[in-house]
Amino acid sequence: MEFLYGRNSVLEALGASRPIHKVLVATGTHGLEPLVNLARSRHVAVELVDRQRVDQLAGSHHHQGVVAQAEPFQYTHLDDLLTSQAEPPFLLGLDSLQDPQNFGTLLRTALAVGVQGVILPVHRAVSVTPAVSNASAGAVEHLRVARVTNLARALGQLKERGVWVFGLAVEADQPYWQADLSGPLALVVGSEGSGLSRLVREACDVLVQIPMAAGSIASLNASVAGSLALYEAFRQRTTPRGKLSRPT
Repeated sequence: MEFLYGRNSVLEALGASRPIHKVLVATGTHGLEPLVNLARSRHVAVELVDRQRVDQLAGSHHHQGVVAQAEPFQYTHLDDLLTSQAEPPFLLGLDSLQDPQNFGTLLRTALAVGVQGVILPVHRAVSVTPAVSNASAGAVEHLRVARVTNLARALGQLKERGVWVFGLAVEADQPYWQADLSGPLALVVGSEGSGLSRLVREACDVLVQIPMAAGSIASLNASVAGSLALYEAFRQRTTPRGKLSRPT
């Protein structure tokens, strides 16, 4: 078991398929009626407890007066991300991302733009924890996430299935907005420190970059850079054919 914390995280978990065993609400907390009603409609026990108990279960995190005892997040298989999709695949790959806040922000953006699945390595990368669920405001509860032992090999499998792999890299020559991101796509975002690893970079079909003004910072935060590229892909994928305009 693990304890989800924060109103959005618990509410979205209740509205998704994750098994929830119990919701604990701190005495004196207001504004939780929709959450409590949803829990009861799902036949999930709701307990009113001292705030110290909620503080203890949530650790040092800001819990907003509620925690939920839940089953651990269930990952999916890589093949499942490519099955039964009416639209061209739109996937997000994360290469050794370490920070839960960056991970959560990217998951929230991914859900907002219609990403169908997220791929991340098992080793040397953040996993879906309560901190990530909270950082994503519960968005992860509505996304399919696959963990793979070798990300570069997994990207190769995607390419064999007709998916084009685009990697964000500082050293790339092509701005992200000039790439055709409207077809079967996997966008790969690198780690906060070193970006894409050599093998993952070599597995990409195309490398694109986020242009910077002369004399500015060297690169953007991973979640910001990834979100920019994801929204450009969303723009292209939702623009009618023949009407796609590109910056000059």
